[in-house]
Amino acid sequence: MFEFRTAGVPYYDPWILPLSKRLEMLTRGKRRVAYYYEEPNNSTFRYRAYNMAHVLNTCSGGDVSASWFHRVDLDRIEEIADATDRLVICRSGYDQTISRLVATFRARGKPVLFDIDDFVFDTRFTELVLRTLGQDLAEVVWQDWYGRIGRAGDTLRLCDGAITTNAYLADRIRDYSGLPVAVVPNFMNPEQLDLSAKVYAEKQALRFKGDGRLCAGYFSGSPSHRLDYALVEPAMEALLDARPDLHLMLVGYIEPSASLARFGPRIIRAPFHDYVNLQRLIASVEFNLMPLQCNAFTDSKSELKYFEAAAVGTLSIASPSRNYAASIRHGENGWLSRAHQWERMIDHALSSLADYERMATVAHDDALLRYSWTGQYPAICKALGL
Repeated sequence: MFEFRTAGVPYYDPWILPLSKRLEMLTRGKRRVAYYYEEPNNSTFRYRAYNMAHVLNTCSGGDVSASWFHRVDLDRIEEIADATDRLVICRSGYDQTISRLVATFRARGKPVLFDIDDFVFDTRFTELVLRTLGQDLAEVVWQDWYGRIGRAGDTLRLCDGAITTNAYLADRIRDYSGLPVAVVPNFMNPEQLDLSAKVYAEKQALRFKGDGRLCAGYFSGSPSHRLDYALVEPAMEALLDARPDLHLMLVGYIEPSASLARFGPRIIRAPFHDYVNLQRLIASVEFNLMPLQCNAFTDSKSELKYFEAAAVGTLSIASPSRNYAASIRHGENGWLSRAHQWERMIDHALSSLADYERMATVAHDDALLRYSWTGQYPAICKALGL
């Protein structure tokens, strides 16, 4: 494990701005893009609206400007539509608000695009989604999720095109809707990268050698990850028995099984963190565990857990989903593990510390090259048709 001189930073949501400020931001450029998400949050909104707008505002030299809007802003919808050249609706289910929003832009002959980062728009896959997330299949849950997924699909079909995070999910969207689909990956913004750079520099100075305790971490942003975590816990329990120097860090909404209680302080618990200070926590462990069930829903997941760890010099051990396997080159910038291989693969990683510095450097450089905000402007403009 690693301890850092770099302290955590005071966190605030940088997207919480008054509407007047967001309208001013929108109207600075010659070509203008409005992003709509029902209400701001730390996950989809941040990646698919806030980060996109930041790149457009920062990299266009004043040619393109962008801003974000929410349901509470829509009493000003006519003004927003008049000031905007195109609208991007991010992962919002159809209702009367979406109907009005699309109609307002359509009446002005302005294109409307749909951005979605998950396979949650085709009701034929509702049961797969529910089972993967470990949801109770009671009637009320089924109706709720079927409605959510169906409404997202209806919004998608209203639009002129779609934007998503990877080629596999783009194919699923194209098959469902018949619409043109562009890919813009998830990526890291300046707030993430600034703190990541500081803790990575400290790890470099230490030659990636920690305090003598080895630690693998599982970082969860949602309680729905419990079945994924269940894939790796038996392997970690066996390895904790075999290796007194090994620790397990569980962050976020994950509850370990009672059988891990016997390891006492070697099981480290941490609550859900904001996305900036989470980078410091990920940096403190040697290995980032990324287990996933294997199906069409998980194959649609982006590689964000890989590149957020790589940016701070932490190596990942991941299930070979389509996008994890496309990002992680086994033995070069991380490791891939099938469901029956977790104990062997984690043990192999623990035995590869002599190669850790080289691999962590490769992973870090790859993450900054492919998943930093600074390189995304061309792909965003292409997806928007600018």
